[in-house]
Amino acid sequence: MKKIFTPELKIVLRSALFWLFVFLGAFLYFTNGLGWGNESYEKDSIKITEKKKTKEKPVPVLDTVLYDKKLAEMANNPPPPQPTTKVVKDPETGIETTVTVEPPPVPPDLWPVKTVYPDAGAILPFRRIIAYYGNLYSKKMGVLGEYDELEMLRRLDEEVKKWNIADPGTAALPALHYIAVVAQGSAGKDGMYRARMPDSEIDKVLEIAKKIDAIVFLDIQVGFSTLHQEVPRIEKYLKMPNVHLGVDPEFSMKTGIKPGKMVGTLDAEDINFTSDYLARIVRENNLPPKILVVHRYTQKMFTNYKLVKTHPEVQIVIHMDGWGVAAQKINTYQQFAYKEPVQFTGFKLFYKNDLFTPGTTIMTPEELLKLRPRPLYIQYQ
Repeated sequence: MKKIFTPELKIVLRSALFWLFVFLGAFLYFTNGLGWGNESYEKDSIKITEKKKTKEKPVPVLDTVLYDKKLAEMANNPPPPQPTTKVVKDPETGIETTVTVEPPPVPPDLWPVKTVYPDAGAILPFRRIIAYYGNLYSKKMGVLGEYDELEMLRRLDEEVKKWNIADPGTAALPALHYIAVVAQGSAGKDGMYRARMPDSEIDKVLEIAKKIDAIVFLDIQVGFSTLHQEVPRIEKYLKMPNVHLGVDPEFSMKTGIKPGKMVGTLDAEDINFTSDYLARIVRENNLPPKILVVHRYTQKMFTNYKLVKTHPEVQIVIHMDGWGVAAQKINTYQQFAYKEPVQFTGFKLFYKNDLFTPGTTIMTPEELLKLRPRPLYIQYQ
C-alpha cells in the first residue's frame, strides 16, 4: 500500500498548523485587548480616563517669590542707613585720617508682617482693590447708593484708571462694598438695633458687579447683635468666589449704648471667629482665599490685635476709616494701621467729609503710595 503521508506532505501540514496557531493566538490577544466580552478592561479604561482628566487640571501654586517681592513693595520701608566717613585729626601729630562711622542701630521694620503664605488665587498683594461703599437704599451712606448705576460705575472706573496710572505694577481691581447689615438708631422688632438687607438687594449688587468684573464685599454693622449671629446668615453669598466680607467695630455696641451715640468695639476674639468661619467656607468649597476688611479709626475700636490668627484661606485688611484733612488721616493711619500690624492695610477717602475744612482736597493715589505700608485696599464713600 502506498504511503499517504509523504515527507513533503508532513512538512506542509506542520507549516499549516504552525500558522493556524499563530493566527488564532493573535486573534484571541487582540479581541481580548479590545475588551470584547471583558469587563475588567472596561474598568481599567475608566481608570485611565480618570487619570488623564486629573492630569489636565494641574493644582494651582502660589508664586512665593513674587509674593515676597510684592510684600516688600507694599511695606515701602526706607533703605537702611549707610556708613559715613569723617576726617579725624590727631591732636599730637596733626595728621588727619578719614575713618568710617557706622550708623546707629535702628529698630526692626514692622512691615511686612511675618504670616502664613496664602493659598493660590489670593488677590493681595498682587492687586489693589478700589471699592465704592454704600447701600442702595440710601444716598447718604456712600457713593454706591448716591448715584444711579451707570454714573456710579463711570466714577468708579475713573478711580480705577487713576490708580493704574499711579502704580502700573499693581493692577487695580474694582469692588462694590455693600452694607448688608445696617446699624439703626431704633431697636427693631428683635431689639438688636440693626437692619438686615433683603437678599433681593444683595442680588442687585452682585448683578451690578458682574457688569464690570468687580468683586463684592458684604459689610456687617452688628448693633446689639454679634458676628456669631450675623455672619452665618450670609453664608450662601460667602460661598461665592467673588464675595468677601467687611466688619465694622464702630457699630458693635457691646456696652448697650445705642449705635451712633459712641464708637463701638470688636476684639481679636471676634475677628478670629470670623476668620475661622471664612477659612472653613474656603476649604469646604474649594474657593480662592477670602478677604476680611476690619474698619478702624480709634484705639478701642479694635483690641488685642496681637492675638489675631492668620490663615492661608483668609487675608485680613485693617482699614483706616477716619475722615478729615490729610494730616489727620495720615496720623490715624500711622497710629492704628502702621504701629499695630496684622497683615494688610486699607485707606478710606470721603468725597464729602474729607472736604469739610475749606481749601482741602481729596488725597491722591500718588500721596497714598508714599505711606508706610502702602494700602492695598482703597475705599471711596
